Amino acid sequence: MACPAVAGDMVALPTEQPSIEFCRALLAGRVPEEAITFCAYLLPERAAVWWAHECLSHLTDLLDSRDQELLALVHEWVGQPDSPHHSAEVSKAAAMPPTTPAAWIALAAGWRGNGTTTDMAAASHLQSFPAAHAVNAGVLAGLARVALADRFSVLSAFVEMGIQMAEIEALRQSADAN
Repeated sequence: MACPAVAGDMVALPTEQPSIEFCRALLAGRVPEEAITFCAYLLPERAAVWWAHECLSHLTDLLDSRDQELLALVHEWVGQPDSPHHSAEVSKAAAMPPTTPAAWIALAAGWRGNGTTTDMAAASHLQSFPAAHAVNAGVLAGLARVALADRFSVLSAFVEMGIQMAEIEALRQSADAN
């Protein structure tokens, strides 16, 4: 309910449940992929990019060499997002059409924050949270490459990782407030 923009990427209706409970209910629901979508919007943008990087890092045998290069670039960027070198490299990667899972994540890194790395006008059709939308697209595109028999267990692991990151972020924010 706190983020109406997610409604454009999800069918599930908002509830009064706390976010973590809602996410777990989505995972157990009819369209468990919506739990991935919810995680993409639940996490702060930099954390969401890192979460997506970690998800795709578990699928490297299903990704081509360009995607692996993009994941390495995103890894460097998350560690030092304000580095001019990393920002320039992410900007270059984000300028390319996102046709693969890691390309979406690089795009999310480029859109992270208020659009200082990439022109936000290009993102206007992606609602008011383009980084979350791109993270969602990247993780789901990666998940689509997983064998059908393994997909739910991989999806569940991704969601649990997202939930753990959300809990860590909540603790961090609580500690910062004190």
